[in-house]
Amino acid sequence: FQNEINEVPFFDVQLPYELALKIFQYLGKAELGRCAQVSRTWKILAEDEVLWYRLCQEEGYLLDMSISDHSCWKLALKNCRAREHMLKTNWKNRVGAVSQLRYEPGGVLCDVHSCDGVVMAGYTSGEVRLWDTRTWDYTAPVLAALPGPGGAGAPPRVSFVTINSSLAVAAYEDGTVSVWSLLVGREPIHHFQHNQRIQALALAPGGAAVATASGFEVKLESPDDKGFWQTPGTFEIQKLVNFLNLVPDVTGSPVAVAAAEDIVYLLRAEDPGKVLHSVYGQPVTCLDVSAREAAFGIKTFGWLLNEPNQILLYNLETNQCVTKVGNSIGDFSCVNLHSSPPNMLVAGNKDRRVRVFDVRRGEAVCSLYAHQLGVSAVQMDEWKIVSGGQEGLVCVWDQRMGTKLWEMHARHPVRHVWFNSHSLITANIPEEKNPRGSSITDDDPSVHRKYRGIIYSYEFSVDQLAVDSVLPICRSSYDEVTGYNYNIGLAVPYDSI
Repeated sequence: FQNEINEVPFFDVQLPYELALKIFQYLGKAELGRCAQVSRTWKILAEDEVLWYRLCQEEGYLLDMSISDHSCWKLALKNCRAREHMLKTNWKNRVGAVSQLRYEPGGVLCDVHSCDGVVMAGYTSGEVRLWDTRTWDYTAPVLAALPGPGGAGAPPRVSFVTINSSLAVAAYEDGTVSVWSLLVGREPIHHFQHNQRIQALALAPGGAAVATASGFEVKLESPDDKGFWQTPGTFEIQKLVNFLNLVPDVTGSPVAVAAAEDIVYLLRAEDPGKVLHSVYGQPVTCLDVSAREAAFGIKTFGWLLNEPNQILLYNLETNQCVTKVGNSIGDFSCVNLHSSPPNMLVAGNKDRRVRVFDVRRGEAVCSLYAHQLGVSAVQMDEWKIVSGGQEGLVCVWDQRMGTKLWEMHARHPVRHVWFNSHSLITANIPEEKNPRGSSITDDDPSVHRKYRGIIYSYEFSVDQLAVDSVLPICRSSYDEVTGYNYNIGLAVPYDSI
């Protein structure tokens, strides 16, 4: 029966409410729960919305909300923690829905990239498709390509695709590059041409810069303040580029990192190409870039000088090598730095092992072995690792225990792996783009679907076993007038509802 608005009894001291609230801000969830059992006044204080809103923000939940968006932040935090626990359990037990993002009529899968659940795929038929896996019905709109000379003939084969939150970019076999805006529509907003075949394509994760490598030339493209595209930099390089990445979160003109055989370049628009690393006869085998660092694997002389293959980590501000990790006979085939936890990186090797490195200590934390051929794609977060292999196997690992949770197999090598807290996207892309049985034309629908490659989408927020998942045909919107199955073109429409 105290004056609960102005005075809070702290044993034999009467404190103002605001001052008592400041003291309670230093307590965690368990301490606040104990304090709420002391008295009615303390219970009101320990369940104040300001305290639980701060705890919710500190744990990384509902960061984009203000304190007025929820009436009970204690309940909101409880629901967020329960959902996180449910997702972690579903990941470990492979509980959820799995779908095949299969594009049937003609064309073999050439390249796949994804960002925040939106999947982009390019095919030998020249078509580029998008799937938004965040919605229940996976529609796949076609991004229109620019018509060829005279408007005749099929579009050329797609070489590379890449996507971020606002742009989608595709490079074709004839050296053309098309850029679409995900906000505007299906027509390209920018288009440019190279004289030779494009070897590498990169898109800034958070910006609007595009980098392409063709022949001995690397070109940077980005829009100005008014939206007009321009070329802030063109670089001549001594060797052919194997890997190309744009540095994320760069203000001003874009910065690219290019690996050309045994030389790694740092390309800024205002400077000529600066050599970041160069050792003759030690080619770069993989590359990844974060906001401040670049990690790449090098193939050393091996048995000749008894040097193992390593991954070098360079600081992009000082241009100095920070650390060298790895001690492997096999070549490092893939490395993931930008989406790994701080001070960690994960790499796959041709010796069939997945290794997690702590860059502060310069040593491997764990080494995982399950693939029959080399590892081709990896990603990790705080507790799990997803790896894909050349034999088509996708493995999900518990990092702390060093054990495999489950695996999934498909026919072709795994070239793309992406996941967030509740979904996983994997892409099996064939090596052979003109399989046996296909005719001269690339868009011939007689190519058996087992040769075409496949994209899988897993959704772990659905509480059901993956084998009980609803088939994609049962989720059809019934807009299409024809079905397609193997080598038979069915002209029978779907059931009319």
